[in-house]
Amino acid sequence: MIHFKRLILITLFAVSCQSAGQLKIEGSINNSIKEASAAEIIPQSDLIWTIEDSGNDSNLYGLDSSGKIVKQVAITNASNIDWEDLTSDEQGNLYIGDFGNNNEKRKHFRILKINHQDLNNETTKAEIIDFTLPKNKYSKDFEAFFLYNNWFYIFSKETKKFITLKVPNSSGKHEAILRSDFNLDGKNNKITSADISDNGKSIVLLNHDKLWKLSGFSDDDFFSGNIEELPFEHNSQKEGICFKDDSTVYITDERNGDEGGNIYTFKLN
Repeated sequence: MIHFKRLILITLFAVSCQSAGQLKIEGSINNSIKEASAAEIIPQSDLIWTIEDSGNDSNLYGLDSSGKIVKQVAITNASNIDWEDLTSDEQGNLYIGDFGNNNEKRKHFRILKINHQDLNNETTKAEIIDFTLPKNKYSKDFEAFFLYNNWFYIFSKETKKFITLKVPNSSGKHEAILRSDFNLDGKNNKITSADISDNGKSIVLLNHDKLWKLSGFSDDDFFSGNIEELPFEHNSQKEGICFKDDSTVYITDERNGDEGGNIYTFKLN
């Protein structure tokens, strides 16, 4: 019995220390969540919030760092057209980016605001922020956004040059503003999630095998400063990223058979 218990302890220790490239695996997401497409944390909470994308339930899931579902909130007034990313504000309100557009034919997009007090409920209704693309812009696929100075910054998913849109954080209907376009160096540059640090000094843009860290920028000219490419030495369908602190991020990936479905941490420095 003593040897058996010792074997269990050694196994648990090995699992807790395993890593994938430079990523550290913190836990395995509950099997009921197949396509974790976002990651976000809010003030005064240890939970990591996630969602699933199109074709799945209209639910928010609050996970602990081991991947266990601690809270589940159903959004009753908004179907999951194609939920892709999460962001939050200083008050702990969560925002769901319903702007996925794989066939690039969608004309109307929306962001769903979930009041932080409703995160303790089993069901809630969202405030809805609708937007369309700027005039004379072709429809795009979007998977990444964050909130900065009460504006949402939304990034298109492109192989080469992508666009960044601005949408105000207020209920109602809006026409998005084209803030910039940019082409990151290298290959496989599709942005699948994004976040900005609490101090507003660093931005991370996620890809399946790397992230880009933006810093030293001026106002919301995010590509005017330093752009660092940080590889993971690991490739999976990574769809969610958020800052744990100013130098560490959480990352989630979708489950594909026996691969993925994990929560990772990654040091930026």
